[in-house]
Parts: sequence; structure tokens; C-alpha cells
Amino acid sequence: MTTMPNPADAPAAAERPVAELSFEEARDELALVVQRLEQGALPLETALALWERGERLAAHCEQWLKGARERLEAARARAGSSADAEAAE
Repeated sequence: MTTMPNPADAPAAAERPVAELSFEEARDELALVVQRLEQGALPLETALALWERGERLAAHCEQWLKGARERLEAARARAGSSADAEAAE
């Protein structure tokens, strides 16, 4: 059984730049950010910093997903054009 790390243990100031994170790393950190924000009891500045980090993480994840979607569509288009060429022969 795996457990999620305690979001209170997540470092606040020593974060890696979002652009350096893989999709999985960004997704996991975003889940921790959401969990910390939902727990409440954070000073306003900390909550705002977490919110901003979460926004950057969400945008980064969306970019990864957009790229994956584009790759899938391109692969489908290639597969479709190959099938069309074979059917024309």
C-alpha cells in the first residue's frame, strides 16, 4: 500500500523550476499543493505562493498533455493515410 507524502513536508522554497519537471513530477507536486491549500491554516503569503506555484504546475501539465495529444493525432493521421494508400492499391 502506498501513501501520499505529507504535504506539510514538501519544501516551500527549494522547489525545482516548473519547466524542468516531467509530467508526472508536476502532476504529483500539484496534488500536494492542492492538498496543502485544502488543509488551510496557512499564512496568506504562503497560500498565495502555493496557489501561484499550482497555477504554473497546472499549465505545465496542460502543455505536456497538449503535446501528447498532438503526437497521438499525428500518429493516427499517418496510420490513416497508410491505410488509405493500401486500400487504393
